[in-house]
Parts: sequence; C-alpha cells; structure tokens
Amino acid sequence: MRLTQWTDYTLRVLMYCAACDGRERPVTITEIAQAHNISRSHLTKIVQQLAAKGLLDTMRGRGGGMRLMRPAAEINIGAVVRETETDFDMVECFSEHSNTCRMSSHCSLKGLLTRATQAYLAELDAVTLADLVPPRGETAQAVQELRFLPGLPAPA
Repeated sequence: MRLTQWTDYTLRVLMYCAACDGRERPVTITEIAQAHNISRSHLTKIVQQLAAKGLLDTMRGRGGGMRLMRPAAEINIGAVVRETETDFDMVECFSEHSNTCRMSSHCSLKGLLTRATQAYLAELDAVTLADLVPPRGETAQAVQELRFLPGLPAPA
C-alpha cells in the first residue's frame, strides 16, 4: 500500500497545524512550504481542500494563515486518508470495470489483498491527529527544529 503525494502533504499540513496549535498567530502556507520543502502552489490547493472539508480555518491578509477547526483528537487519520486517496485497488482484479484477469473467479489473492487493505485502514482508523504530534512539552522543540531555516520567523 502506498499513499499518494497529495495524502502525504495533507497529513504534513495537518500535523504541522496540530503541533502549532495554541500559538498566538496562525500557521502560514509559506511556513509549511519552507519547513517541508514543498511547493507553495501545491500546498495552497491542499489547504483549500482541507478548508472545504471543514478541517482548517483559513484567514486571508496580514496576520492570516490557518488553524485546525477541530481539536486534533477529533480528526481521524483513517478518515483523512479515505478522503484524499482516489482508490484502494491494489491490483487490477479489484476493479469490476478494468479487470481482465482470467484467474479472478478461482484466485485467493484478491481476498488476501482485500483483508490486508482492510487491516491497513483499521490501523489508520485507530489513530487521531493528536496521536501523531509530540506531547505539549516536546511540541515547541519539534516545531523549532522544523522551522530552523533561513527566512522563517522565530518560533512562538
């Protein structure tokens, strides 16, 4: 199982926002882009989608940025992955429309891979965003290490 880059970046945005929760100022796209060396324009699209799904509150203009709309403990990672991934078809035979495998009706591989995918998603369902960020005391240091790049504002 492999996550798309879109999902990877989505999780990074959410984790960064969760780690910075409680700061006086909101997180900016530029800040995350620099910390993770990701394109601002790509992150802008991800942030727009997260805002449309009710996960981020975004504010424009001077002093703007983004914050989580809900506590990190209420954001389920399995749900986020399901929202951002386009399909979980591990092999061709998972799709009724594109399946050309002649062994489908006699093959046990499809059942095995279906169970593996379900187990994978069950693991993600057992985790919240809060589980993925350091405890409060370690959070400031973790964010500071991420943000220790030239041109970034000093950590709050």
